[in-house]
Amino acid sequence: MADPTDSAQDPGVDPDDPSGRLASYLARTQTALDILALLTLWIVVVPPGDFGSWSSEAIAARITLSAVYAVDMYIRARLARRHWYYVRTHWLGLLVVVIPPVRVVFSLRLIRSVFRRGHLERFLIVALLLVVNSAVAVYFYERHAAGSNIHTLGDSLWWAMVTVTTVGYGDYYPVTVLGRVASLFIMATGILTLAVVTAQVASSFVDQASRRRSPTIEERSELPDVTLAELAERLARIEEMLSRSQRSGPNP
Repeated sequence: MADPTDSAQDPGVDPDDPSGRLASYLARTQTALDILALLTLWIVVVPPGDFGSWSSEAIAARITLSAVYAVDMYIRARLARRHWYYVRTHWLGLLVVVIPPVRVVFSLRLIRSVFRRGHLERFLIVALLLVVNSAVAVYFYERHAAGSNIHTLGDSLWWAMVTVTTVGYGDYYPVTVLGRVASLFIMATGILTLAVVTAQVASSFVDQASRRRSPTIEERSELPDVTLAELAERLARIEEMLSRSQRSGPNP
């Protein structure tokens, strides 16, 4: 899936990028920017009023993200052949600079790619980022809620890890509606992670067994090639030996 902030369907033949430098830059940086967006997902899901004393940190995080995305957009425009045309036709990139949380929507391509076979490490990274974001969000939801027992970020991280592994000690639990919604999301992530890891391990065992049963290319190349003529000649010799054996047998 192409980067939604770049309108070129095929970067390799983009007329605005004849040298291919822009496509190379996108290939090197987009996954890292996707991970950064997922890592700061808590800025999106936590209402501004719930930040409390963390408001200054949240504002600083938003400003930092805007600066990172602005630098990214600047580099992309500089690498394009028509700089201002690229900026005008990639207005989504400008929107990300103004509203950094929008970049999370573009990062869904990374989540989609992790379900392809052979991307287990990427899947685990994305799952961990989502769990950490949920833990941070639950901390802001629960820390001042009536009857809550999650008052620190450490409590929330411990609760998230216990929940995602389906252990569920019960020493910490959310009491707010938003906290429980996040809990359902974490439980679903844990079940999905367990299913993906199990399927990957089972697939690896099946592949190993298949490779052991099937001869390798080298082994097949060492087998002698037998033509139909040679087979016919061997069969003829066997028939001749059998007929001789019958003729030379004892007479009744």
